Amino acid sequence: MAGGKSTPKKDNAVKVSGGQAVVKGQILVRGISRYKAGLNVKGRATLFALCPGKVSFTKRKVSHSSVKTFVNVLPQ
Repeated sequence: MAGGKSTPKKDNAVKVSGGQAVVKGQILVRGISRYKAGLNVKGRATLFALCPGKVSFTKRKVSHSSVKTFVNVLPQ
């Protein structure tokens, strides 16, 4: 548990939706491993924007029958 407390952290979520404008360094997804970094996005569990732009989500087949959701930032 986080910080020695008996309850799990509750701030793990998708912070922005598709089509929303973001600035450089803004957190897009925190603590969810099913989302992967795409174009102009960096991080593993916490994904953040590398440039200002609009957010888009895409799904791609990665291996065998596994489909992953990628978070992209399209520059302005």
